[in-house]
Amino acid sequence: MIKSMTGFASGKGAFGPHSWTWELRSVNGKGLDMRLRVPEWLTGLEAALRATISKQLSRGNVTLSLRVSRDETQPDLVLNEAAMDAVLEAVARTQEMAIAKDVTLGPSTAADLISLKGMLDAGNDADDPGPLVGQLTTEFGGLLSDFIEMRQTEGRALATVLEEQLGQVAALTFQAAELAEQRKDKMSEALRENLARVLDNAQGADPDRVAQELAIISVKADITEEIDRLKAHVVAARDLLAQDTPVGRKLDFLMQEFNREANTLCSKAQNAELTAVGLELKVVIDQMREQVQNVE
Repeated sequence: MIKSMTGFASGKGAFGPHSWTWELRSVNGKGLDMRLRVPEWLTGLEAALRATISKQLSRGNVTLSLRVSRDETQPDLVLNEAAMDAVLEAVARTQEMAIAKDVTLGPSTAADLISLKGMLDAGNDADDPGPLVGQLTTEFGGLLSDFIEMRQTEGRALATVLEEQLGQVAALTFQAAELAEQRKDKMSEALRENLARVLDNAQGADPDRVAQELAIISVKADITEEIDRLKAHVVAARDLLAQDTPVGRKLDFLMQEFNREANTLCSKAQNAELTAVGLELKVVIDQMREQVQNVE
């Protein structure tokens, strides 16, 4: 199913003394253009986010805005790993000794261990943004998933609109084919009359040459190929809409082909009703083209 290039997602979170809000949005674009506004002191974050976005999206003008604030009243607490290792070894040794003497000890919890003096040190992780960068990188996955889900929802709505428009194109193409069939007798009669008129008023003219020119005119007025190509384009467009891979560029090219056939049909019409159908085709095709501009 196709995806739209229009999407939006927002989120917020906290880690230690830091809290943040971010917004991710996109509009249509010829390629993938990313504009990320993240704090410069979060070393490596922008590169990580760009890599993640590039793996998930192929087109669209994508804008990410991240605002990070710090609660200065909350100290940074850093686990003293060396002290914790020593305590855990002591706890394990104590349990072994208790078992050897047939003494049952109650279980220790993480809260019990952390509450021991020296387990947590107050520090300042502003000098080391690594943990915060890691947390933001992890949580960005959820934000991007929400964003992609919205693009998919928009894509389903787009697919419905495009299917309806393709149905209109198919119906108009069928109508054009019927009108072209109905005008055959009239065109043949008109050609015979034109041939007789030319021969009556052109002394010395080569009848075979005149007939050949009129035959060329007849071929130029035939819209069978245009009808067949329009039908084929409808089938191709429906096949693209059913694919899971990005198809926006292919659909955009197909819209150009639709428009070319409609223009040719109008130029060959030589019939008011057929011309009207051709013009209606052009209107629907132009509406489709506008919708396709937003397909990834």
